[in-house]
Amino acid sequence: MELAAYEFRSSVNDTQLITRVVAGDAAAERELYETYVDRIYRLAFRLAGDDELARDFTQATFIRAFEKIGSFRGESSLSTWLHSIGVSVALNGLRKTKRLRNREAPMEEGLTVGVTQREADPDLKERLARAIDALADKYRTVFVMHDVEGYTHDEISGTLNIPIGTSKSHLFQARSKLRVALADFAPEWVS
Repeated sequence: MELAAYEFRSSVNDTQLITRVVAGDAAAERELYETYVDRIYRLAFRLAGDDELARDFTQATFIRAFEKIGSFRGESSLSTWLHSIGVSVALNGLRKTKRLRNREAPMEEGLTVGVTQREADPDLKERLARAIDALADKYRTVFVMHDVEGYTHDEISGTLNIPIGTSKSHLFQARSKLRVALADFAPEWVS
């Protein structure tokens, strides 16, 4: 019951916020930006692996969002709409810079953004980063969004414009490929 009430309040607040932004209210624009900037940045950083690119992608996401906010139809939540723009900006930007496979920052650096980092075997960290980088784009994007960032399959579906079943399938494939790539780190009794 509480979640449904929160979703309704969030929906109403988002609707009011969008109306104010469309009307040119600078305070509403700032509120929208401050509400979503951290999550958009973390997603961009985890997809790009580079702070400078992530900042550029975050900025480009909000520029595009403010340009297109008048066409937001409310078919998905505001956060899903923003994240779909963010994913699109990041993936297109990575294709343009051709850095998709050549990360400049280790994957674990993204873990330090707003979270206390736990230590793991350095070799495992390196192998995990390489294994994640080796995933096909569609698998890596869903894996990062779901297992690293905590998006639901419903949110991923709306953001990437794919069916929920496809999101689940891509996550399953990503985890399977990572399990194979990291099999020698598992204890012998695990199969």
